[in-house]
Order: sequence, then C-alpha cells, then structure tokens
Amino acid sequence: MSQPLLWLVAVMLGAMLMRMPIGFGMLAGGIAYLLAKGQDLGLVAEQVCNGLYNNYVLLSVPMFVFAANIMNAGTVSERIFDFCRILVGRMRGGLAQVDIVVSVIFSGMSGSAIADAAGPGLVTIREMLKKPEYTPGFAGAVVVASATLGPIIPPSIPMVIYALVSGTSVGALFLGGVVPGVCMAVLMMLVVHVIATRRNMPREAPVPLREWPQIFFRGALPLSMPLVLLGGIYSGAFTPTEAAAVAALHALVLAALVFRALSWQSFWAVVLESTRSSAVITLILAGSFILNYAFTAEGVPQAMAQWVEGMQLSRLQFLLFVNLLFLVLGCFLDVSVLLLVFVPMLLPAVKLLGIDLVHFGVLVVLNMMIGLIHPPFGMLLFVIKALTGIPIGAMMKEGWPFLLMLLALLLAITVFPQIVLWLPQTMGYGAH
Repeated sequence: MSQPLLWLVAVMLGAMLMRMPIGFGMLAGGIAYLLAKGQDLGLVAEQVCNGLYNNYVLLSVPMFVFAANIMNAGTVSERIFDFCRILVGRMRGGLAQVDIVVSVIFSGMSGSAIADAAGPGLVTIREMLKKPEYTPGFAGAVVVASATLGPIIPPSIPMVIYALVSGTSVGALFLGGVVPGVCMAVLMMLVVHVIATRRNMPREAPVPLREWPQIFFRGALPLSMPLVLLGGIYSGAFTPTEAAAVAALHALVLAALVFRALSWQSFWAVVLESTRSSAVITLILAGSFILNYAFTAEGVPQAMAQWVEGMQLSRLQFLLFVNLLFLVLGCFLDVSVLLLVFVPMLLPAVKLLGIDLVHFGVLVVLNMMIGLIHPPFGMLLFVIKALTGIPIGAMMKEGWPFLLMLLALLLAITVFPQIVLWLPQTMGYGAH
C-alpha cells in the first residue's frame, strides 16, 4: 500500500473513531490522499460534481425517501395493517404473521428497511405489546427481521445505488430481488409459526364479515402503488428513476387529498426529514467518488482482480469470500459505505470470473441487510430501541432463528444463482 493511500485510510479511520459523520470522514480521507500525492485539491470538487451531476439514476433516491416518509406520516401503515390482519391474522402468532405480510406490501412502495421498521413495524409492535403472549424482545425481533425485506423486494434504494456503481440495469436488479424476497417472507412466516406453536401464541379474533368491504376499500388504494410502479417500469411507461417520482406523487396524493391525513405541519416535517436523509446519503456519495478515484489511481481494483486470478478461486469460492467479507464489514459500516466504497473494488474480479452482476448485486444487498440486524452496528436494532425502548439484547435473544434463516438463504442464493436470475431472464433481461 502506497504512502498516500495509507494517509487516506488513517484519516478516514481517525474520523470514524472521533464519531465524525462518515461522509465528512470520507472527504477528509480523500483530501489527505491528494495532499500526500501532491495533486490539486480541485480534483475533490471535480470528482464530486461529475459524480453527482452526471448520474440520472441518483434522482430516484430522494424521491423514494420522500415517498416512504409521506406514507409513514399518513394513515397508509394502519390501512395496510388492517388489510393484512384479515389475510393472516387467524394464523398462530397472528400479529407477527401480519407484520411480515405488511412488510412485503410496504417493501413494494418504499425500498427502505428503516422506513419499514419505523412505519408499519411500529404499528405492529404496539399491537403485539398489548398482549402478554408476545414478549417485547420477540415483537422487536420480528419487526427488525421483516424490515430487511424492504431493500430486497422492488423498488430498492440500495439496488439503485448498486446500479450506479456497477452500471447494471435497475429493472433487472429489481426483478432479481423478487424471488429471494418472497423466499425470505415465506421462511420468516415459517419461523414465526414454529415459535408461535411452541409458545401457544394466540390467533387474532376474526374480523366480522360486515367490516371486510370497508377494510378492503381502505387498503385498496395503498396497495395500488406497487402495481403502478412495477407495472409502469416493466411496461416501459416510465424508467425506474421516473418511477421514484411517480411513487412520491402517488403517496402525496393519497395522504393529502384522498385520506386527508396530512396537515401542512406534518407535510413540512416530512420535507425536512426527507431532506436530512437525502443529504446524508448525498454526502456519503460525494465522499465515495473521491475515494473511488484514489483507489482506482492506486490500482486497488486491478490488484484485487490479480489476487483472485493468482489464487485461482472459483466463482463459488470467491462469492463465499465476499459473503464473509461483507458479513464482517456489515457489523461496523453503513450500507451506503459498503456499496459505494467496497463494491467498486470487487467489480473487476467479479467480471474476471464471469459472475452475473445482477446475481452479485442481490447477493451483496442481502449481505448488507443481515448486517442491519446484528450488533455492534445493527442499525435496525438501534432504530427499534429508540422508538420503543426494547433492549437490543432482548431482540437479539429472540432474533437468532431469523438470523440463521437469512444466513441459510444467503448460502442458497450463493450456490444457486438461478434463484436470483430466473425471473430477470424470463422477462427478457440478458446476462450482465
């Protein structure tokens, strides 16, 4: 490793240890690299501006963030919850099953794990904690696990960012997440069923038939969003980036005009929160562009490809190495950092081995979702703890069956790429 690159890593790690926002730390590391290299600091502005303003796909990120926040501010979560209670509430551990189905539906609208946990997840936890059969740890563990569905089932903010750094089709990535997402939901429901049967958890009281039409009507409009989004994308009516704007407008019209659940005060709060969240993501993006410039200039991606070639790793061996790498890094680093800094370093090796980029993208995103539900980083654990006060230790104690299930699914997707690739190939997307 060259001296300038050592300065980059040292400054970035120092910034992280001082609890500086990761985006500022990445920019500081990039500046330290240029100073050590003796290069013009104007390269920072050049790399950041070119990266941010030449990527049309980035426009979708703030739009999906805004759509998710609008839905959480309105009554969308409650409407979907009531609708799903009719579908699966009568199963053993009904409220936990409802949460998983709600997450599947909400995933088709938001593309964000944190939005899922903070919106529908919070509604479900409040309902579960009203009944003594559901412990706080179990309620939190179910919500944390089901929230990982958000970025796997399309649309997906992490997949949009992966498409940015890899040049992969967003539409193909979205399709690649469908089957793994459905498998995740089914396996989670199976885990809940086993636990609920052992603990004799209650079934929900049946909803009177006379209330069904009203509940279905209340839930029909929110349920139309995934149909509009995915139907528009795959019919060619609009691009995935334009779909994000459609999602934001759809959510705003429903919450403000149809449901009348959005006041000017709450709308302003949504705008501020969406701006903050988008600014955090944009700052990390800005830092990643200068870091990627440094890594490329130092030949790090090429060195990684040569190492893989020299080790004569097979595709499966390399993917297992990637899984292990991201599972460890996911304990400490944010999803955006992993996608924007580490994935570009691995892409030359991925292409050298002939690994499909759609398969690799879904695999990486699933790795990162697992990182969101275990300490010490475990962002979803901290979100639920902040919102409900449920101890992280209690959620981890109840959540290990879900974690093992996700690891088993990750291994299956690693060994059998067609779990990811079958649907994109069926829909006519070629190899990437």
